[in-house]
Amino acid sequence: MTKPVLVTSAAGGRQGKTGRHVAEMLLKRGVPVRAFVRTIDERSERLRALGADIVAGDFLDIRSVQRATDGAGAVYFAYPVQDGLMDATAIMALAARQARIPRLVNLVMLQSSPDAPTPRMRQNYLSEQVFEWAGVGAVHIRATVFYENLAALVRQSLPAQGAIRLPWGSEKTVLPLVAGEDVARVAVGLLTGPQREPGSAVRLIGTTISLKEIIATFARVMAKSVHYQEISDEDWRSHAASRGYNPHAIEHLSSLWRAIRGAAIDPNDPRYAVTDAIETIGGAKPKSFEAFVREGQSELLAKSA
Repeated sequence: MTKPVLVTSAAGGRQGKTGRHVAEMLLKRGVPVRAFVRTIDERSERLRALGADIVAGDFLDIRSVQRATDGAGAVYFAYPVQDGLMDATAIMALAARQARIPRLVNLVMLQSSPDAPTPRMRQNYLSEQVFEWAGVGAVHIRATVFYENLAALVRQSLPAQGAIRLPWGSEKTVLPLVAGEDVARVAVGLLTGPQREPGSAVRLIGTTISLKEIIATFARVMAKSVHYQEISDEDWRSHAASRGYNPHAIEHLSSLWRAIRGAAIDPNDPRYAVTDAIETIGGAKPKSFEAFVREGQSELLAKSA
């Protein structure tokens, strides 16, 4: 591939940092990368040092997106969990169509449908349709909750209180999870491997694990007592707002917690089985939750401000 891959959210955000992983993985393969970042800072400079072409811009500024797509050979589109997804989708779809982009990998959430349980998931479904109408070879990655998201939530109370304080119901609650790194590896496979049928979707689940198992994993890795403290949706929303979560993310996550509590997921349900795409497309077996916790142990134990 001689034309660069345009990687959005390349500096890395507060979700799974998949854009960052995708950019670094492509560069390691010798694939030219054009990294689309919001600001020039130490994160973008590290990517530049690895060989990426850095383009500063805004998802919602059509001129900067047009400049970024011009001359690109493929696009990785990962919009953060905040307002503006539909505008950003329309802008990228137009710019990619004008630039004759033949392949676009679109990151969305596991459930993407008109009747999905959160407003963000419903927007993801509409985003998929727009990219498909644009005729830019769109393929969708439908990924479940990232390990990284769970770690960020747990870090708010675990170091200081030894507690996981979340509105997830009982310890029997089961969650499908995946490592952001595994999602990125699949994205790289889709960007560089054989072209897939436009409009196709790849589901990604790395593990299906109970809250009880999650608590036991943290306790085992950190060699400390860990307990679960259930809080109300209202308490969680208030706490999330105080931590700087934007209203769009708070509404999405609040709806997601209610959906997870009500779903009563059976870990043996084939709909929530580990998906083989992580290995067949991404090239490696899914990272286990315990391996992820061990890798990030020092960060997880640091008291958040």
